[in-house]
Amino acid sequence: MIDSAMILAAGRGERMRPLTDKTPKPLIPVAGMSMLERSLDRLIAFGITNIVINVHYLGQQIIDRVQGRAHIIVEDRLLGTGGSVKNALPVLGNKPFFVVNGDGLWREAKEPILTRLKNRWDDERMDAFLLIQSMHKVIGREPKDRGDYFLEPRGRLRHRGTAPLSPYVFASLSICSPRLFRDSPDGPFSLLELWNRAEAEGRLYGTIHDGDWFHIGTAEALATAERILGQSPG
Repeated sequence: MIDSAMILAAGRGERMRPLTDKTPKPLIPVAGMSMLERSLDRLIAFGITNIVINVHYLGQQIIDRVQGRAHIIVEDRLLGTGGSVKNALPVLGNKPFFVVNGDGLWREAKEPILTRLKNRWDDERMDAFLLIQSMHKVIGREPKDRGDYFLEPRGRLRHRGTAPLSPYVFASLSICSPRLFRDSPDGPFSLLELWNRAEAEGRLYGTIHDGDWFHIGTAEALATAERILGQSPG
């Protein structure tokens, strides 16, 4: 049973300015509810009892909004995705846990995605298990997007590397084992560094999301998400 999760919510959201000048990106409302609160509610409904949220930029707003529903870690400096999770390991514990981007936004399909990830996690074979989405299905896709991964046989992932394009993007959710962080650097670093190592060791896997996934990188993408979610909340 996976009972811990971390929501990454410390970033500045520079590309969403001026919306993020006074509001941290995870708290920007989309069809009446912020991206962070959508993820938080889903984690709680799933049964996650130990939720960690890291904050930095305008962090007090997130602290006030969460109101005791999660353990807050205030970062004096930005630690990156990898550094932030490593910093939270004493709270997350010694079992696999979910990691969710604070601006992650998705709609469920037939099976709730947290359930789907949990049921496909194999602790003996995997150090990280990523949700991916087909490039052509990304809502809010930008012309510059080139994809992140190829899906190999038996569910292994291979990073795009120097290839001009790849068919799948990382879709803001993963399960990570504490093993992933062995011998990891101190200070700021990206989870991608550890995923690349897991890939080289044959321990990076993924599964394709079968619902909608939104890339909220621009005001236009935000407007599109509001229109879609406003028509059918998810």
